[in-house]
Amino acid sequence: MEKIVLFDGSRESLLANWTQIDGTPANWICDGSAMTVNRGNIVSKVTFGDAHIHLEWREPDMPWTTGQFKGNSGVFVQGVYELQVLDSYGIGTPDNRDCGSIYNKIAPLVNACRPALVWQSYDIYFRAPRFDASGAVTEHARMTVLQNDTLILNNIEIDGICGGPLVPYEAAEGPLMLQDHGDPVSFRNIWIEKI
Repeated sequence: MEKIVLFDGSRESLLANWTQIDGTPANWICDGSAMTVNRGNIVSKVTFGDAHIHLEWREPDMPWTTGQFKGNSGVFVQGVYELQVLDSYGIGTPDNRDCGSIYNKIAPLVNACRPALVWQSYDIYFRAPRFDASGAVTEHARMTVLQNDTLILNNIEIDGICGGPLVPYEAAEGPLMLQDHGDPVSFRNIWIEKI
């Protein structure tokens, strides 16, 4: 499998591989090693079906707040299935809105979060939905996720799109979308292998 690098830390990599939703150049802040959320979701130019996706992120330190207001972002696989990014460090039993969840659908098996300001990783093994000749879904998308090398989602089935999708439907291929939820979450080392 060929590894396709979507972000290597450079501004050039950001501009070559990502756009705002409207197709204009990605405007996230790039410091030469990471990019930080800034005014709007960004979308990869590469689209994919079945894939292994790797990315790393860092939560801002926001001790004055909790829940959905604490380092909120999301990784939208194919632009429609949201893997939640949030500062959920220290939560005993995570729910379907905490870090590592398929947002509002499926809670992670365990809380594998590190503290704010410490880099974390997702390795996402994604199986795209399947369709019949008429375009109807015959099999929903499936996902296995390791967070910081710990299994948090094990071949789970996702019964349709999540809230805030790029498009209001499932497809055989789609891009990666990173969410701007108003918090300065940073990302680095993003790559994909199409399966």
